[in-house]
Amino acid sequence: MHITRNRPDTQQGPAENFTGTVWLDEVAAPASPSRLRLFNVHFAPGAHTAWHTHPHGQVLHVLEGEGRVQRKGGEVEVIRAGDTVWIEPDEWHWHGAGPRTFMTHLAAVEAAPDGTTTCWGAHVDEADIHSAG
Repeated sequence: MHITRNRPDTQQGPAENFTGTVWLDEVAAPASPSRLRLFNVHFAPGAHTAWHTHPHGQVLHVLEGEGRVQRKGGEVEVIRAGDTVWIEPDEWHWHGAGPRTFMTHLAAVEAAPDGTTTCWGAHVDEADIHSAG
């Protein structure tokens, strides 16, 4: 067993992967052989990711606020505190806060054998983001 008492500093999400203000807190990145990565992600109103995939999928659990998530070719879905989203391996998607509220979620991913957790794509068309109710 290992208890981590000191975590890395909070990092701002880079502009090439996020639109708006996003903060990332690494919660868990155990040593090999584990490939689990867990982040607490804080989105300001309207902030969101670019399109991206994960080699082994992703679990999002919304802790507070209201957000949006969309898979490529699907409808924009509203997500709220208490909701859990499973994103399939290699499924193109984006997620972030709703237009008027902050949103915080836990994001769990498993790294590929080469350490890759995310394949980033283009930024999301802003007109599409606000199509959810």
